[in-house]
Amino acid sequence: MSLPLLDELAALRQAALDGFKAAPDAATLDRARTSFLGTQGRFTALLKQLGTLPKEARPEAGKAINAAKTELEAALETRRRELELLAATPTEPTDFTLPGRRRSLGRLHPLTLVTEDIVRSFRKLGFAVADGPEIEDEYHCFDALNTPADHPARDTQDTFYLDTPNRQLLRTHTSSVQIRVMARQTPPVRIIVPGRVYRRDNADATHNPTFHQVEGLYVDRGVTVADLKGTVEFVFRDLMGPETRIRFRPHYFSYTEPSFEIDFSSALTRKMGREWLEIAGCGMVHPQVFENVGYDPEVWTGWAFGFGIERIAMIRYAIHDIRMFYQNDIRFLRQF
Repeated sequence: MSLPLLDELAALRQAALDGFKAAPDAATLDRARTSFLGTQGRFTALLKQLGTLPKEARPEAGKAINAAKTELEAALETRRRELELLAATPTEPTDFTLPGRRRSLGRLHPLTLVTEDIVRSFRKLGFAVADGPEIEDEYHCFDALNTPADHPARDTQDTFYLDTPNRQLLRTHTSSVQIRVMARQTPPVRIIVPGRVYRRDNADATHNPTFHQVEGLYVDRGVTVADLKGTVEFVFRDLMGPETRIRFRPHYFSYTEPSFEIDFSSALTRKMGREWLEIAGCGMVHPQVFENVGYDPEVWTGWAFGFGIERIAMIRYAIHDIRMFYQNDIRFLRQF
């Protein structure tokens, strides 16, 4: 059906497209928008003419008007983004070799500061930094680490599983990287693995569904708990002060045997009203884990440990709510 209204619509559509494209700045573009698409605009007036059409012609005309309006709104948004980019583009050549203005520089996040200090301490002992994927599979995150299928850590109440055919998950610890490193590297191995991990845990101000861990692994001939204790004491005294004291308590982890929890005591814990504070878990690598990666447990021994980077930062800076690290409050971040 040929309708004069549709001919008028085609001309109006083209005029609007040309007007949007020709707008040299945001103010002109907004005036063009008001002229065509505003409450008193030309398209609105055209829409009001639908009532004057024969009843059988209204659906076709209404559909055409709505399609044209959708097209114009998309063209309007495209031109708006083009003008924003144009406004942000320097009008004169920029010399990127000029010195920067220090007052415009940002600051390192407190978690970055603590992570760099931890890495620096372990590098003094010859440890290399390893990295791995945050989206993991059950083998690297649980099976290879001697964590059975009925272990509570594998429940959906504790682990973020992804809706994928191979049941991928967000890693619950960076121990999965230890498995990946051992699977491709023969001993000796001496690594630390700082990184982000995920758990369904936000019960209070000291827990968050995502946080950062650093885990360490040392494998060689004749490695003992004494090597573990000496390394832990060196690192925590380097991080928390030379007067820091360390103690080990027996514990259970499925991928180490024997296993321990580590407490430390220092001036920082006493400021918190505590003499001792649990800070990390560790132990000698379980022989089954070595067999899973192809190491002979009769030849190689090793230890592994892990602790939370947020925990260290909260103690060091006297922060009582872990959520402050993730709220991006500039008043908080400027203190570091």
